[in-house]
Amino acid sequence: MKIVLDDLTGDKIIAFIQEHLDNMAVNSPPESIHALAVEELKRPEITFWSVWDGEDLIGCGALKQLDNKHGEIKSMRTADSHRRKGVAKYIVTHIIKEACNRGYHRLSLETGRITAFEPARRLYASFGFQYCRPFANYVEDPNSVFMTKEL
Repeated sequence: MKIVLDDLTGDKIIAFIQEHLDNMAVNSPPESIHALAVEELKRPEITFWSVWDGEDLIGCGALKQLDNKHGEIKSMRTADSHRRKGVAKYIVTHIIKEACNRGYHRLSLETGRITAFEPARRLYASFGFQYCRPFANYVEDPNSVFMTKEL
C-alpha cells in the first residue's frame, strides 16, 4: 500500500469520492450526511490522501484543520474489494501521525450511528477515540456519533 497526497483531479479519485457520497445517501438521511464532495475537499484547510495498491485505488482519507490544535478526520473510505485488509487502519495511522506532526492536541470525527457504520466506530475505538459531544459546527443528530482522541 502506498499513501499519496492527492490533488483530487484524477478520474479514479473523483469516481471514488462520488461512490462514497452515493453510499452515504443510501445509509443516511440528507440532513445527516457530512461527507464532502470533491470541490469541498479541495479547501485549503483540508489535506487529502489516496491509498493505492499498484494502479488500484483502494482507499482515501483526509485531515481538516479546525484550529491550530484540533483536527478532524474526513472522507475515510476503503474500496469494497479491499475491506478487512488493513487499509482503513493504514489511513488512520497516517492521519494521526500527521496530526501529531502538526502539533494538534486533539483529533475528532463524525460518523454514522446505524449498524452499517459499526465497523468504522470499532476501528476508531481501537485507536483510542472516545465518544464525545458534537464539536466544531456539528449539532446533536440522532443519526451521527462524534468521537475524539487526545494526542
